[in-house]
Amino acid sequence: MAVLKTVITVMFIIVSVVLTTIILMQEGKNQGLGSLGGQASTDSYWSKNKGRSREGILVKVTTALVVLFFVFSIVLNIGSF
Repeated sequence: MAVLKTVITVMFIIVSVVLTTIILMQEGKNQGLGSLGGQASTDSYWSKNKGRSREGILVKVTTALVVLFFVFSIVLNIGSF
């Protein structure tokens, strides 16, 4: 069982490092003061195709890694193995 805990701990560390890197690669979500005056349109090409862009892919990968992070955290804290 010690080997299983070691493997899960190593995977947890890898997920943590990759998650930190991907979060730092993402752009900020603030649009500045231009959004207050209506200058930032929500009907642009960028807003309609955001899911297929690099930023959209990073958001999906971040979500998956956060789920893995919490699963590994829970499994490691159960301590029953």
